[in-house]
Amino acid sequence: MATIQNTTVTPTKLELLTEWLPAQPWYVAHAGAPDLVKGGGFRLDDPRGEVGIEFLVVVDRAAPEPVAYLVPLGYRGVALDGAGREALVGTCEHGVLGTRWVYDGAHDPVVSAQLRELLDGRAVPQHQNESDTPDPTVRLHGTATATDGTGTRPVEIQRVLRPAEVDEAAPRHLVAGWTRPDGTPARGVFATTGRE
Repeated sequence: MATIQNTTVTPTKLELLTEWLPAQPWYVAHAGAPDLVKGGGFRLDDPRGEVGIEFLVVVDRAAPEPVAYLVPLGYRGVALDGAGREALVGTCEHGVLGTRWVYDGAHDPVVSAQLRELLDGRAVPQHQNESDTPDPTVRLHGTATATDGTGTRPVEIQRVLRPAEVDEAAPRHLVAGWTRPDGTPARGVFATTGRE
């Protein structure tokens, strides 16, 4: 189980993402820089205990209408071999762990593998801010298929989050919540087991 450490991180995650987000193809462009606030998220455990895994929701308040983004992150103590430039969000100094390489989880094999485990019902989502605490608000819905768990179906991450109703007839999907800048809650699909 991951231990949440109360310490400083420089630059902060929001500072890293303020620079990184506008360069992403799924970013909802607007005039000016993003004004990000944390909207929620959850964590997953790396069975080997080497990679910190966080599914972070940030909300851009600078957009004409606030936009919520899901950014899966992998925190590593050393650079990820073979990772392209597009995979690296940035580096930061952690008050306890030292230099951390922060990767977009879509390009980090450990993050991707644990998301697959979660969608297959074999991993337990963890609270974002509390150590050793499952997060029961993160739930699976939809139908599992015979090919789930074999790696033959892609996992699709919903980068721009929108409130949505649960569809139990759809392929397996992960539903979780976030908080809008005005304090109201929202829930929607974070990831799905893609179609072949």
